[in-house]
Amino acid sequence: MSTERVVGVGAGAAGFDPAYERGGAGSDLPTTDMVLNIGPQHPATHGVLRLRLTLDGERIVGCEPIIGYMHRGAEKLFEVRDYRQIIVLANRHDWLSAFANELGVVIAVERMMGLEVPERAVWLRTLLAELNRVLNHLMFLGSYPLELGAITPVFYAFRERETIQAVMEELSGGRMHYMFNRVGGLKEDLPYGWLGRAAAASAAVRGRLPDIEEIILGNEIFRARTVGVGKLAPELVAQYGVSGPIARASGVDADLRRDEPYLAYGELTDVLRVVTRPEGDCYARFAVLLEQVKVSLDLIDACLDKLSTLPAGPVNVRLPKILKVPEGQTYAWTESPLGINGYYLVSRGDKTPWRLKLRSASFNNISALPALLPGTMIPDMIAILGSMFFVVGDIDK
Repeated sequence: MSTERVVGVGAGAAGFDPAYERGGAGSDLPTTDMVLNIGPQHPATHGVLRLRLTLDGERIVGCEPIIGYMHRGAEKLFEVRDYRQIIVLANRHDWLSAFANELGVVIAVERMMGLEVPERAVWLRTLLAELNRVLNHLMFLGSYPLELGAITPVFYAFRERETIQAVMEELSGGRMHYMFNRVGGLKEDLPYGWLGRAAAASAAVRGRLPDIEEIILGNEIFRARTVGVGKLAPELVAQYGVSGPIARASGVDADLRRDEPYLAYGELTDVLRVVTRPEGDCYARFAVLLEQVKVSLDLIDACLDKLSTLPAGPVNVRLPKILKVPEGQTYAWTESPLGINGYYLVSRGDKTPWRLKLRSASFNNISALPALLPGTMIPDMIAILGSMFFVVGDIDK
């Protein structure tokens, strides 16, 4: 953390009137603003992000997110990898949502090739996408209170994560980067008895979720740090392209799983419930995330019931050894755990993409900070930043 002094007059560098803080009105006395660098590291070490804050006392009057410290040029690497190889690159920008990241790429390629994925693979993908969503949300449900000084919740959250992680690891062989999606379906079918173990994991997490809810949402210190803090207006959500649970916590009723169904979501409309809250503050964002875990568990149970009735069958489509995508372009988007992920694929008929542009949820969500932080105090900045639920690799790509 470093500081530099910036001398301003009157309203200061960002237009905030320091006289208001002193109780005066219209004073032209010289004032000194401070520029404070938070980072280049997230306060809770989620990754390498830098915020350049302009302060008047302890009040923030300007914020400039400085990103790129984890940029690895994924989009250019896509252009020199074939369509099977790019999956392993795509699942890493948001390391908490690896399965969802793979999914967007293969959906775009399948759309370009006109491939019809077997029904069993469609339902399995839906199931695994929701299991991955629960894993993602549990991480933030545990780590966010940690940023506000509460240590205990992270142990509860990780207990539930390990329960889900066990069945995901058994199925895919990967703990975080599953590499289980393939163009045309999935890597392989389920191990014997896996559906029963997945159902038991879902029931265990559902039964213990009230522990997390009680220990956090009922805590008066947590409420004091989050209620009414960092209110994000629906207008800002639209202007900055904010999506996912953050947008829904500001009353924006939007979810691609319902609005533009993909996978098997079109057959789950009676189970899928879009959670919204009107407040738009830090508390609402956390509450929406917690409620979405319950919705995902409902979807998981519905997928398990459906899979138990499906006959044995293929989970992928046989493809040629060298996979070439027809010339053309397409755009695929998915409701990933952190928001909308978009994949713009342009093909020249080769075995590698000519262009694969990635629209990541975290980048747009973090872009709203310059409009959200001015006028708030430094301690509230920590609460607001943590409630934006981002992964730095997802910002930088």
